[in-house]
Order: sequence, then structure tokens, then C-alpha cells
Amino acid sequence: MNDQGQITTSASGDGRGGPEIPITGLVPASLLEVVWRNRWIVLACIVLALVGGFIYVLKATPIFLSTSRVYVEQTGPKIIENVQGVMTQSKNYLYTQAELMKSTPVLSMVIDKPEMNRLRTFQDVTNKVVYLKHAIDVSVGKKDDILSVGIESPYPAEAAQIVNNVVDAYITYNSTTKKSTAAEILKILQKQKDKAVIELEEKRKSMLEFQTQNPSITFETSQGNIIIERLAKLSESLTAAELRTVQAKSVYESVKLLVGDPEKLMQFIDAQGAKNPYGSVNVESARLTAELTQLRMQIDDRKKQVTQDHPAIAALQQKYDSLQEQLALKNKQYAEAQLAVAKQDYESAAESEKQIRSYFDEQRKQALDLNQQVTQYMVFKSDVARAENLLTILDDRIKEINVTEDTGALNISILEVARAGEVPVKPQKARTLAMMLVLGIMAGGGLAMLRDWMDRRLRSADEITAVLGIPVLGTVPSMSKRQTISERGMIVHKETASLAAEAYRTIRTAVFFGVPDGKAKVILVTSPLPGDGKTTLVSNMAIAMAQADQKTLVIDADFRKPMQHNIFSLKADHGLSAVIAGRSRLEDCIHDPGVPNLSVMPAGPEIPNPSEMLNSKAFAEVLGRLKQRYDRVIIDSPPVMPVTDARILAALCDVTVVVLRAEQSTRNAAMQARDGLLSVGANLLGAIVNDVSKRNGHYGYYSNYGYSYYGRHKAEDGADRSQASAGAVGTK
Repeated sequence: MNDQGQITTSASGDGRGGPEIPITGLVPASLLEVVWRNRWIVLACIVLALVGGFIYVLKATPIFLSTSRVYVEQTGPKIIENVQGVMTQSKNYLYTQAELMKSTPVLSMVIDKPEMNRLRTFQDVTNKVVYLKHAIDVSVGKKDDILSVGIESPYPAEAAQIVNNVVDAYITYNSTTKKSTAAEILKILQKQKDKAVIELEEKRKSMLEFQTQNPSITFETSQGNIIIERLAKLSESLTAAELRTVQAKSVYESVKLLVGDPEKLMQFIDAQGAKNPYGSVNVESARLTAELTQLRMQIDDRKKQVTQDHPAIAALQQKYDSLQEQLALKNKQYAEAQLAVAKQDYESAAESEKQIRSYFDEQRKQALDLNQQVTQYMVFKSDVARAENLLTILDDRIKEINVTEDTGALNISILEVARAGEVPVKPQKARTLAMMLVLGIMAGGGLAMLRDWMDRRLRSADEITAVLGIPVLGTVPSMSKRQTISERGMIVHKETASLAAEAYRTIRTAVFFGVPDGKAKVILVTSPLPGDGKTTLVSNMAIAMAQADQKTLVIDADFRKPMQHNIFSLKADHGLSAVIAGRSRLEDCIHDPGVPNLSVMPAGPEIPNPSEMLNSKAFAEVLGRLKQRYDRVIIDSPPVMPVTDARILAALCDVTVVVLRAEQSTRNAAMQARDGLLSVGANLLGAIVNDVSKRNGHYGYYSNYGYSYYGRHKAEDGADRSQASAGAVGTK
């Protein structure tokens, strides 16, 4: 077992070494494969479903449909639309009429007719109105405005009668209940008109009172436009003043920062294009700067002629310092002058902005007062106009209404009168049988999947390899049940050209190649449960190895149910149990079955403690001695699951072969047997599938074509070439 909890086995025949192969999950079967395996269940479900559907079609009462088609056109007076407070015409009036047709008043009129009580349709019905509500179907056409009224009934004539009576009752109900509709609408409209007249007078009176209270406002002149235009101009002026104030303040703040640096201040003033009221100061500064430059040049020239301490140098230096003081004074005066000018500009701009803002606020107040008055006036005017419009609409609608006996009724036209149905609509035979067919397929498929999911049998070689993690060494085809146990156990010897004999020789070759030479001298053959065919496999595989010039011994270690002596027709008096118990010599218990290179040791007399005897030191010594004498020792053991004998033997043998029966061995039993063998350190060489049907290709059985062809030529030649070939491979 590896770190992930997976049981692993050796890729080679040596379970005690070699690379490990993890056991993967089960190989899933395809849906078609599952259905094919359970085809009789699927077929039975389909047949049962079809039979049930056929019986239903034959036994079901035929149902007939009678339908009448009615066109309903609304021709009554219009109700005012899009006017608040007044009813609006329903856009879904056809659906309303459909529900009205199924309403209790209409259906009650139908039931009250005397002929309705004699209909067989209502024989067992207690509440006939409720019955009709569920039975009658009224639908609106998807592409037209036609109402279809229908009912399904086993009595076609009665169905037609009921539908026609429902349509007649609907027309009668509509004509009797809608006669006074126009008069009622006229009353409503007249009331609305009187109310509208009063409302119009009140609104006109309110508007006149407002005009009287505000005589100074001429609402029809351009005074309002003049105020608005003036306010717009003041707004533009205020914006410009705000911009000037911001700019002047920016210049003023910059000049304040540059007062200490005259050179940068001059550059800033030149860049801003500011006015310079003290131009003479600026010119004087320029003159002094030029004189200082000239005097510096003189000092530098004189220093080249005289020393630093010469009186001429001192005089020039004194004059230079005096000029610098004058220049500094002039720059200071210039900076102060520029600061004063910037401050004056800023204060002037701020004052101008303040004054313009005052004018703007005053003008805006006037505009707001005017807007409130104008707005109030427009509200009064709008109310008056709306009231006049409503009154006009009411007058127009009243004029359109013609108070007659039929005013307000719906125009109902019967396009098709209901007639007795000739062909039943239910049951629909083709549809019913098709549905039952689909139901049968679904039920059969579901039962097949359920049965396959609950079926724990191993069904293919790939599944065996995936579940157990060991390879499949070969498969043995099914043999006739009429053959005796001896015939089946010695079929390789008696029927050398048969498919079963060739299968055993294939298994022999797989064993030869499965492990290195000399590593599989003692071979244990066991199975998870009784009845898997391990005893027959032991005898035939031993015969096949003997035919390959391998000196082979068969040991029947199944003390509980020995069978090898029956296969080879030997006496069971002298056998393995007698040798282990010391009652017989080893040579006396080894028998010759009449097959060259083959010897057989039966189980011997019955013993009460098989497990203890197999686990004894005496048995190990006997097995060691036999291992020296023979090329192959094949041991037939009891099944793994019922008793512990197989596990004891697996720990002493070189390799172990597990026999499984096709379509019978289960995953759980096989896995438990494998785990039990691995727990004692058994070297699992592989599995052999027994009793494989010739039609089953999931176990690697490739029909009888190749085997039959090979067997026919072998019989003609009189020699078993495959035996010679296998013998050459298996010879030590």
C-alpha cells in the first residue's frame, strides 16, 4: 500500500520487487453496453408499456370536441381616454369577454334551460355550473380576434348543444345587461360637464383677481424681456469685474514678494506690461547702473598699472561705493512705487466689483419678483385652458352618444355554430402509443442502469485489471456441462485440438514468460469462492506444462473438498495428509496418472485440522523436498474467503494465480481475496478467467476462428507444434 492508500502490485511476476502499478478506479461501461447486457429488461419494459398503451387505447372512452367560433366587436360609445379621473377603455376586452362567457350568470342561464337536465353529460354531476366552468374552454385567437368556445364530451351531440347554448346565453346576457349603458354613460358625462363648468368659472375668476391685484405688471408687453436682458448684461459685467479683481490681486501679491529683488521686479513689471508712473526713477537707475559698470572697468584698468593701495585706486573705489548707495536708494523707491500702483489697482478693481455686484443683486431681485408673478399668472392661465379643453371634450362625447335601445351593446357574430364531432379527439392513438414507447424505453433504460449499478460482478478483463491491479493471464472457454469432471479436468490430454486445450496452453506460456526462469517452481492456484473452476484449471495447466517437457507435480491441498483424485481416477488413501502426519512415505503418495512428465499427490485421508497441518513444519519440509525433484509444483488449494488455508499456502509458494469465473465472480469477493493474499506476502502472478462464453469478447476471447484452424492442422500433422514451442520456452 502506497502513501495515498492505494494497493499496488508488481508489474512483473515477482511480487517482492519491481516497479509498482497503482490500482485505478473501475472501468466504466458504456450506456449501449449496459443496455445490451440488460436488453431483455429493456425489451420487457417496452413491451409492457406498449401493451398497456394498446389496452388503454382500446378501453378508453372516446372523447369528442365541439367548437363554436364567435367574433365580438365593440361598437358601443367611447369612454373618454387620456383624461384623468374618467374611466378608460379596456385593451384586453376580448379576454374579459372570454371570462364573461364562463361566468356564473351566463352558465346559470344555460343550466336553467329544461333540456339541460335531460343530458347524459350531467347525470352524475352535483354542481353543474362548476362542472361547466372547468369543462368549457374559451380561447382568444393568437393571430385574430376570434373567440373559440369548445367542450369535450363522450356525447358529441350533447357537446354541440351545450356550446351553442353557452353562446346564446352569453349573447342574451350581454344584450339585457348593456341596454342602459349609453344612458348611464351620458349621466356620468353630464355630471362631469357640470363639474367642469363650475371649475372653469372658478379658475377664470381666480385669474381675474390676480390681474386686478397686480395692475403694475403688463404681462403681454416686453417688460419681462427688458429686465431679463439687463440682468444678463449685469451678469457679464460682474464676471469681468471679478476677473479684473483676481488679476489685480495676483499682481499685487507678486509685487509684494519681489520688493526685495529689484532686478526680478523689473522683469516681472516688464512681463506684465504694468504702468510705471515713476519713469524718471527707472531712468536714473539705468544711468547709475551704466556709470557703475564704467567705473568698474576703470578700476580694473588702473589695477593693472598701480598697486591695490594706490591713492588713485582708493578714490575710484570710494566713488564706486557712493554710486552703489545711490542705485540702491533709487531701486527701493522704484519698488515702493510699483507696490503702491499694484495696491491701488487691486483696491480699485475690488470696489468696482462690489458696486457692480450690488446692481446685479438688485436687478436679480426684480427679475425674481417678476418671475413669481408671471409664473403664478401662467398657472392660472394653464388651469383655465385645461378646464376649457375638458369641457370641449365632454361636449364632443355627449354629442357622439345616440341614446337608443341598442346603444352600448357589443356586436357579436357567430362565425361557426358548434356541430357534433365525428372523429374523437381523445384518446390520440398514435400519440399515446408513442408516449408509451418512450416511457417503456426510459423505464427499461433506468432499470438496466439500476441493475448494472447493483450488479457487482466482474465483466471484463480491463475491469479485473483495474479492480485487482493484476494482469489477466488468460481465459478458458466454457466447456460442455455434459462432460464428466474427469473429461473436463484432462481436456488438454484427451482433446488436444480443442479450444479449451489451446487456451490452457496459452496460460502455460503466460506463466512461463510471467516470471524469470526458476522463480515460479511452486505455483498456488486458488479462487475467491467455491465453484470458480480452480480444480479443473490446476489439472489442465499441469498437463500442459508436462507436455512442454516440464517435470510437473500436482498437489491437492484442498483437504476440505478434494477433487484431483476424481479427475485422475486415483485412490485417495495415500496422499498429502498421510505424508504430513508421518503415516505414509512420500514416494508412496505420489501417483502416475498416465500422462508423461506428470505426477499427482492426492489430498489423502480426511483430517480434522487442515489449517494447522498446512501451517506445520512438516508440510514445509515436504514442499521443500518436492521442489527439488520437480520443475513445477502446482498446488490446488481451498478458496480464499471461506477458510484460511489458501493464505497459508500463498505464503509458502513462489507465485499465486487467482481463478475467477466469468459473469459470476464479484468485485467485493475478488478484492477481499486479493487483500487477504497480499496481507501474507503472496506474490500474485495474475488472474485467469474461467468459463468464458464464446460470445463474450470482454475477457479477451477472440472467437474460435484461430483455435479451430490451428487445431485442424495440428490433427492433420499429428504433432503439437505449440507444445514443442512452449516446451522450448519453459525448459530450464
